[in-house]
Amino acid sequence: MLPFLLIVLLSAVAQLFLPWWSIALVAFGVCFWRSKTGWLAFSAGFLGIAVVWLVYAFLIHVQTDGILTGRMAELFFKTKTPIFLLLITPLIGGFVGGFAGLAGRQVRAVFTAKPE
Repeated sequence: MLPFLLIVLLSAVAQLFLPWWSIALVAFGVCFWRSKTGWLAFSAGFLGIAVVWLVYAFLIHVQTDGILTGRMAELFFKTKTPIFLLLITPLIGGFVGGFAGLAGRQVRAVFTAKPE
């Protein structure tokens, strides 16, 4: 639970000042530091980033009265329904965060492995 909350908070703040790919650095660092298994690292990274991106996408949708998301959905999916865009956005961000978290956990496992 703690890695999930740390990823949500740190990535939300990082995205205000840094490029979009800073979410991968946050998920990598938090999961390197706190995750116990690979599955927990992937799920914390995936859910943490997906929640942040879903909230950001929904806020943009509300602030623009659906104009921006409707136009982007029309550009990408040839439909004016922004639901697809609001579902795909957290999925893409979630996979980036999930694989970055898994990579962080695996790098930690390499450095903490006991030689035989």
